[in-house]
Amino acid sequence: MADHTTVLIVGAGPAGLVLGNLLRAEGIDTLVVERASREQVQTRARAGFLSPNSVRVLTEHGLADGLLHKGRSHGVCAFRGEDGEFELNYAELGRGDVHTVYPQQDLVTDLIAEYLDRGGDIRFGVTVTGVDAANATVETAEGVVGGRFLAGCDGSNGVTRAAVPVRGQGRDHGITWLALLAEAPQSMAAVTYALHEDGFAGHMARSPEVTRYYLQAPPGDAPENWTDDRIWAALATRMRTGEFGPLRQGPIIERRLVRLRSEVVDPIQHDRLFLVGDAASLISPSAAKGANLAIMEAELLARALVSAITRDDERALSAYTRSCLPRIWRAQEFSHWMIDLLHGPTGTASDAGFQRALRRARLDSLRRSQAHQNFFAEHYVGI
Repeated sequence: MADHTTVLIVGAGPAGLVLGNLLRAEGIDTLVVERASREQVQTRARAGFLSPNSVRVLTEHGLADGLLHKGRSHGVCAFRGEDGEFELNYAELGRGDVHTVYPQQDLVTDLIAEYLDRGGDIRFGVTVTGVDAANATVETAEGVVGGRFLAGCDGSNGVTRAAVPVRGQGRDHGITWLALLAEAPQSMAAVTYALHEDGFAGHMARSPEVTRYYLQAPPGDAPENWTDDRIWAALATRMRTGEFGPLRQGPIIERRLVRLRSEVVDPIQHDRLFLVGDAASLISPSAAKGANLAIMEAELLARALVSAITRDDERALSAYTRSCLPRIWRAQEFSHWMIDLLHGPTGTASDAGFQRALRRARLDSLRRSQAHQNFFAEHYVGI
């Protein structure tokens, strides 16, 4: 392993790979180190909804061939509740923007191939055990590796975040989702959010053969407690299939628990270390913002690094935190709004009835008010 490079990137997710590709396009030496194997990274199913800004970044920098050929435009979502179902054609609301559905594992596969074609250096199966932000170095089992600059793109539980003395702000929402992948075609044309007294359920298309589902689960539950039969029964109840029609079923090929937490790191830089993506801010999956924030931050950091390396101008690097945080907080605010909309109280809290009535009123306002719908559309797609 080369022991020194210009920009050392920890993590081969969308954040690290977009950053690496943008730097390689400018002829800057980079090295990406990743704990998982290449196969694991390229098959890890995560987000799949890309905002117009993310598509712009990828297209402008020659990284969008796959998503432009195989991605699907999506501009409608639906809400189901005790008062029936309604759809929002958000492509015709707000700014008229749409999502592009392209599974993250496919995007990562594309980005790795392009990064290697651009002469990038990447090492899989490398675990970072220590970080020195002042000297932009990391410790691994293979030895110390360093760069002129260090980018932490290794997620909210990675080692780079711990090297930044931060004023962390966060919230545990007290909500757990069972994240599922079903080997079955989508059952509805739109992303569907189902609100039920048993808990939230969600339906999101991923590919013609695979569908993402979410089920709100009790905190502390275990994925193995949810058999396929139990999952499909819960989905049928919460999505009210007796009223709206059956779901297309198939084997559950992934089940994992996601604790809804929100965290913002401030600052997201320290000495020669800069955090990107989930390492900088963890956001709940309720509004599909995580990967899109990562791409935006990677673009900002790439520009700042290019200026510092090619023109010896570090003003943009110094302002990296200030440039990113407003966008991060806007995304957090909308994510928090979605969490409140989708999750009612469970159990027998004294104010449970009041809270359920408030949620019903929020949903009714979204159904009837075009001003409310325009607000939703702009923030749902925007980043």
